[in-house]
Amino acid sequence: MHPGVQTSLLLYLLLSCPYPSRPAQGCLSRQKVLVAIRQMQQLLKGQENRFADGIHTMKAKLSSLQISISRPTANQRSAVSCPSLEAPQHGTKLGSKYSMDHEVHFICLPGYLLSGSSTRVCQASRRWTGRTANCTEVNECTSNPCQNGGMCVDAVNHFTCICPNHWTGSHCDHPVPTAGAAVDLSEFGDMSFSRKPRCAKVEQAQHCSCDAGFHMSGTSENSLCQDVDECEVYQMEGVTRLCMHACINVPGSYRCACPPTYRLLNDGRSCDDVDECATSQHNCTTEATCINTGGGYECVNPQCPLPHENVSYVKTSPFHCERHPCPMNSKSCHQAAKTISFHYLSMPSKLKTPVTLFRIASAAAPGRPGADSLRFGIAGGTNRGQFVVQRSDRQTGELILVQPLVGPCTVEVDVDMSEYYNRTFVAKHLSKVTLFVSANRF
Repeated sequence: MHPGVQTSLLLYLLLSCPYPSRPAQGCLSRQKVLVAIRQMQQLLKGQENRFADGIHTMKAKLSSLQISISRPTANQRSAVSCPSLEAPQHGTKLGSKYSMDHEVHFICLPGYLLSGSSTRVCQASRRWTGRTANCTEVNECTSNPCQNGGMCVDAVNHFTCICPNHWTGSHCDHPVPTAGAAVDLSEFGDMSFSRKPRCAKVEQAQHCSCDAGFHMSGTSENSLCQDVDECEVYQMEGVTRLCMHACINVPGSYRCACPPTYRLLNDGRSCDDVDECATSQHNCTTEATCINTGGGYECVNPQCPLPHENVSYVKTSPFHCERHPCPMNSKSCHQAAKTISFHYLSMPSKLKTPVTLFRIASAAAPGRPGADSLRFGIAGGTNRGQFVVQRSDRQTGELILVQPLVGPCTVEVDVDMSEYYNRTFVAKHLSKVTLFVSANRF
């Protein structure tokens, strides 16, 4: 019997009997009535779900049809073009196509900060989205980088510290080395930075010479060997070229030193960071993950966003969250990020730009067609003006650092990837990237 006919007959029997009083002859017992009611409720719920699914499918097809009809064709889109855009002074333009839906990106040269829009899109109205991009010189001295009373002199993409007496280094943060510096000088024998020369008479003429690392000063009758300060001689813009970090002058030579938690390599000049995470020299709890950084470490334990309205997430791995299934008619839930991933990067200070830091790509699930269109963008975070996101190929986007970051600092940037199929929004994926910028340039 058809379910609809069966339901009608059962409903007729129930309504024709005098419930809840004592049922008449030929009516079902109360127990059977309750069972029948539950069966009818389940049947109606199933019918309701199938009807709602049909409505949802029909709405999606109508929406797709409306978009396909209202959107211009490929030939029409290519015929729509926007005015050409010029690269800003002291900047670069990425992208040379000005047809509808094409994007153009702008980045500034090192030492300049972008104002306006870093990305502009050609619209059907033949106008570009966003505002004109400009590059303004960054004043590196505003962060007061010179310590211990040093005076900062600004230049393009760098600064110079003029240090007071007794201080040296690129930030005036190192005391001028003395004989009491933390370097073993016993191997040098004579600890003095000036000494008498070695002299000998040859054919009634006196010839004097100095040891390696010393130079002669004074008159021939009263000459003196003075130490050559290699750290001072071989430097550029206040930074030594002999050592990766700090140069310490010693009698007749020099020695290199590294900052705390770095070790000096066998070449005598290079510094290598000590990985506290790999060597178990950290105090992270079992719930947290140790991330090695330049000169230290960080303990991280990212959490999924708290439930909000119809949107909630479950943590599927230490660095990954997935959204719970959405109610069918909740538009806000469907537009929220389907997945959230956390990424941590360690980088040196003042890294040369532009440089690609992170890539995000789309992969179709087995047995399901992948998205035929992707859109990438910066969704949030700090220092957003120092990054751009651009497509590297059909399925991949890149996060690019376009302005150097001066450490030590922690910078966060959120990158989202939206998937579209047949020009209909499918899902969004969010990557939360955290950069730990070291105080050092290595």
